[in-house]
Amino acid sequence: MSNPSDPSELIHRHRTVTPSWLATYYAQPIELTHGEGRHVWDSQGNRYLDFFGGILTTMTAHAQPDVAKAVAEQAGRILHNSTLYLSTPMVELAEQIAELSGIPDAKVFFTTSGTEANDAALLLATSFRRSNQVLAMRNSYHGRSFSTIGVTGNSAWSPTSLSALQTLYVHGGIRTRGPFAHLSDAGFIAACAADLEDLLGQVGGNVAALIAEPIQGVGGFTSGPDGLFATFKRVLDRHGILWISDEVQTGWGRTGDHFWGWQAHADAGPPDVLTFAKGIGNGLSMGGVVARAEVMDCLGANSISTFGGSPITTAGALANLRYLLDQDLQGNARRVGAELIGALREAGLPVVREVRGRGLMIGVELVGRDEQPSPAAATSVLEHARELGLLIGKGGLSGNVLRIAPPLSLTAGEAAEGAGLLIEALRRAQADSTDWASADAPTAGAPADGADGASTGQAPHDPSLERDPA
Repeated sequence: MSNPSDPSELIHRHRTVTPSWLATYYAQPIELTHGEGRHVWDSQGNRYLDFFGGILTTMTAHAQPDVAKAVAEQAGRILHNSTLYLSTPMVELAEQIAELSGIPDAKVFFTTSGTEANDAALLLATSFRRSNQVLAMRNSYHGRSFSTIGVTGNSAWSPTSLSALQTLYVHGGIRTRGPFAHLSDAGFIAACAADLEDLLGQVGGNVAALIAEPIQGVGGFTSGPDGLFATFKRVLDRHGILWISDEVQTGWGRTGDHFWGWQAHADAGPPDVLTFAKGIGNGLSMGGVVARAEVMDCLGANSISTFGGSPITTAGALANLRYLLDQDLQGNARRVGAELIGALREAGLPVVREVRGRGLMIGVELVGRDEQPSPAAATSVLEHARELGLLIGKGGLSGNVLRIAPPLSLTAGEAAEGAGLLIEALRRAQADSTDWASADAPTAGAPADGADGASTGQAPHDPSLERDPA
């Protein structure tokens, strides 16, 4: 009989029956068995402060009572019916999301994931515009389906160049790198807009849409200046091109300043299409598309969704959304996120090139002494953070950016605790690195002795960690 507390057998079984490209974190992957609030536990009884939320998905809290109650009550009535039948929780959730979206005359279509939501948005845009030409941002990520890979501008997450879409990539996703990095914010926006205009002037035929993340998630929580997409939208509107705002990671108040990421670019009005997923379900399989009615209704063939908008997922998501709004978790993300960002910036570690983001969507970019990306440092920090009891994520084109995205109910005390653990993990990773060993800057907080007096060293390198699960 297997020992449920020993993960080695489960690791072997996992690797035997799942694809080799299915990445897992850590040299010795862990199984999370339960959670409460902002904490989770693994199969060996270790407790962790969760600063990644199952990839920005546990939006309010683990085992949030209102969500658990709504799911349990709905499960006791009916689990499934498909969109062929009416559903009160689906309609109620759609009504609330349509109102919150800011899109006039909005209609909502539910899916089971962010990938499927973006896939549906691309279907709507290309059908509405009668064109397969799509604009996307460099360094972007929009999902793992065939169509969404075709608009992903991040080579680490684009396994094929084959696509039914003709995709053209524009500048603007990364403020601090690239040919326009030296410009002021206004100059950066003007240069990106001029690049977009020039690109459109050379494209034959109609372009269907620009799909863009207000803050790039898998790309390492990068973004252009506020107002960039407002300027883009004015260009797009002159050409009749739709704007799809991919809010899979930026939605529901995570950025603190705004409920949706697009609202940082609001002076040109809302997007034509908005996609969402992750946090709204708090772990339930939920995604969707919001669009102007004329765009949503443009399909000329029959369509349904077997699982999108199911009674159990919409009941749970509705309870989750109501809790988020009642508790002003957007405001909490703004306040606590600012404290967390401030603490990380004040640490002043040489291995950290930049701490960026807003609200509780924070990226920490790591480099070597030559200022080049250091994925090895990110892998080391990930391991040390886990040893210290903190779960974080990783991303960026080079895999050198730590992604910090805890549940939006994170307390100030938990933020301070997590910041302290992360700073210690960064110090340990910096001390481990031969690249930083001779650095002039002090490496205070080098590996501390454990309770048994043994030094905690860097975990063995695992190549799978160079690929960050989205």
